[in-house]
Amino acid sequence: MSADIRFASLPANADSDAPRSRVDLAAIALRFGSLLAFASIFVIFSLTAPYFLTTGNIGNVLGQSAIAGVLAIGLTIVLIAGGSNVVTGGIDLSLAANMGLSAAVYASLIKLGHGDATGATAAILTGVAIGAVNAAAVVLAGIVPLLATLAVMNVVAGLELVLTENTVIPASTDVLTGISTSDSFGIPILAYILIGFTAFVAAVVQYTPLGLRLYAVGEFPDAARAAGLPLKRLVAGAFIASGLCGGLAGILSVSYLSGSTTGSGEMLLPVVVTALLGSVFSRRLVPTATGTLISALFVGFLVNGFQLLNLPSTLVSGVQGLLILIVVSATTLLRKREI
Repeated sequence: MSADIRFASLPANADSDAPRSRVDLAAIALRFGSLLAFASIFVIFSLTAPYFLTTGNIGNVLGQSAIAGVLAIGLTIVLIAGGSNVVTGGIDLSLAANMGLSAAVYASLIKLGHGDATGATAAILTGVAIGAVNAAAVVLAGIVPLLATLAVMNVVAGLELVLTENTVIPASTDVLTGISTSDSFGIPILAYILIGFTAFVAAVVQYTPLGLRLYAVGEFPDAARAAGLPLKRLVAGAFIASGLCGGLAGILSVSYLSGSTTGSGEMLLPVVVTALLGSVFSRRLVPTATGTLISALFVGFLVNGFQLLNLPSTLVSGVQGLLILIVVSATTLLRKREI
């Protein structure tokens, strides 16, 4: 009898372990495949694109990646708290417009003769206010984040046009010049800001009880609710933190461009690509700040290589859209198999 029981139990264990092993192998393939893709584009562009490996070009990529990276980290926080489903879960489409309006506020105040402290504070408060509006729309009004942030994006973009009259507002101060410079090795100060900001967010989100609660709310909302976690407050806080990142990115944008910009909406697709792609650069295929940092550099070098090869911008946008499709499809299939 005992031998029969042991014999009968073997196929059951094998059946249950097989799907798990296939999921693990698929996850490993996806994660290391992304790192291989990063290394591949670096080698390919080094051989084909002129000036790709020059110090000046790498510094330029790092500086450009800083702005998109800060925005993507804000979106990453929303993805963590809202869940991986970008339709019903975490998404913030207003981030690029948030950066544009925050930059316009900062540049306008500098043009009127106010100092950097006043301009920076106003830019950050602008970003936080936009994040608070998103939080209210999602948490209090119960609007789906995709629609709520899309509506806020259009309102914010309209406010930017009213403020700037669809023109670039120049801004130049000693602080802005200092942020936009590079060190003796040719590495922009913006790159150090991105790394430091990533380290801070990673320390808070990935290694504190607050971060664990955010992950719990996003991945297991029913269990988090049963455990007594304040779901609405945590989700609202994530949107406000995302808005704060938009304000910070606005300051960096003014420094990098020496003024406001009328094309902030064009950054939305790269930011979404960066945030979603960041999950495949993490160990557990979940959104992380460090994964988003690697993803920001990946997207930055990819776009830069296309530009050096004089490839049309429409092709760049197409590749970015394809990356979104691949990442979302792959992670969704993996999660279904885990269930």
